[in-house]
Amino acid sequence: MRRLLALTLAPLLMAQAKPVLVPDVSQRDIEIAYSFTGAELLLFGAILYPGGRLPDDDKPTDVVIVVKGPVQSILMREKEQVAGIWVNAARLSYRSAPSFYAIASSKPITQLVDERTQAIYELGLDSLQLSPASSAPPPEQDRFVRGLVDLRRRAGLYYEAPRAVEITDGVLYRARVSIPARVPVGRFTAETFLIRDGRVLAAATRDIDIRKSGFERFVARAADNHAIIYGLVAVALSVLFGWTAGWVARRL
Repeated sequence: MRRLLALTLAPLLMAQAKPVLVPDVSQRDIEIAYSFTGAELLLFGAILYPGGRLPDDDKPTDVVIVVKGPVQSILMREKEQVAGIWVNAARLSYRSAPSFYAIASSKPITQLVDERTQAIYELGLDSLQLSPASSAPPPEQDRFVRGLVDLRRRAGLYYEAPRAVEITDGVLYRARVSIPARVPVGRFTAETFLIRDGRVLAAATRDIDIRKSGFERFVARAADNHAIIYGLVAVALSVLFGWTAGWVARRL
């Protein structure tokens, strides 16, 4: 009976013996106005070990932080030169590509976990699961993925920051993540992973809301809630501005 009870309680005892992450972020709400030039998030927290004691072994403790924007569908087109003219050739669409992706870690990801673990938790730009909407040969999919990552990396929407996480006394950690001015709005997530000996021991998530404010928020809401009226007003204003510019040019 005792042996059966021990086997039953073993998983619970092992779960209690795992460390726990207590993360937080400096800004949980970011408002984008016309003067928004970007923001810098401070992600920090603590590692709570069972019994309040650090592990006795010499294995290092590492932390990885992944900030993701809301997923979106995207259509990638590949240009090809035909008779001296660049035209759209092959194309591939994706159902769920993150609009923003940043990863900060205490060491390069390849030194912390194997490729399988990277793929499971999407740790690193090479491990993103983009879910193509159409079937295509693997070489073609890899080519389009590299193109998408390169485009968003150059726009500042995708980036990696190895060794950007600082760990103090094996308990406290902190990292900074830059949010570019062209960041999309929506619900972002900041995922923190605790890694030891090549395994993810704990994970925790905090939400970050990025939204427009002021006149930009009014325009965005009008476009969403009253699309037809918004379109008619936009066309009318374009015609008015064009007519005004022509009238001024004739007068001068």
